[in-house]
Amino acid sequence: MLSVFLCEDDPCQRSQLEKYIKDYIMIEELDAQLVLSTDNPYDILHYLIFHTNIKGVYFLDVDLKSDITGIGLASKIREIDAMGKIVFVTTHSELTYLTFLYKVEAMDYIIKDTPGNICQRIQDCLHIANKRYLNDRNTEKKLFKVKVGSQIRGIEHSEIMFFESGLVPHKVILHTFNSQIEFYHTIHELANIGQEFYRCHKSFVVNKTNIKNVDKVGKIIEMVNGEFCLASSRSIKGLLK
Repeated sequence: MLSVFLCEDDPCQRSQLEKYIKDYIMIEELDAQLVLSTDNPYDILHYLIFHTNIKGVYFLDVDLKSDITGIGLASKIREIDAMGKIVFVTTHSELTYLTFLYKVEAMDYIIKDTPGNICQRIQDCLHIANKRYLNDRNTEKKLFKVKVGSQIRGIEHSEIMFFESGLVPHKVILHTFNSQIEFYHTIHELANIGQEFYRCHKSFVVNKTNIKNVDKVGKIIEMVNGEFCLASSRSIKGLLK
């Protein structure tokens, strides 16, 4: 289900936005629900912390009369729901540049000028978000989420070659088709993120679907992108089974 969130500090405007969202969901019979409407940005963050696998659309005012702005809230949401669709609904058109500064990748920036414009733009955002949600659900893409700096990246399992223990304790290097990403994690936990992953060595977890060749004598696994990872004698037997 597509989960819709609304954060607006003005009660009258929040009530009107709720109506736009609920009416469109009902009329179009979307697999979606307005799960939370609030004037408190921390309500949304607390909800996301305690609910996993959220497919979210977030309608946020910029000026929330709080110690956190709507754009700051969007940045924190992005750390939890990397694929969430964020829409700003505000009177502050001059602050659009901040969405680029905070790298929140907003779907839209709706200015509160006329009710008709707001309603249509909200409907357009819900339509696009629902279309993308259905496409993702049908393709069933599996994502591995990794924190890079202050951002969360979602990497498709099919893009991952293998994970390797880094030189720095508690750090792991993720090898994709054409890049490497270093992050904090433990190697033994990564074998459990999907059936296609296998602990082939004390320092490596390999994606079985991207293996090109296994050298049983040299105890080396060649990947489809030309990279190599190590394997132990015992793990090679299990891998070949």
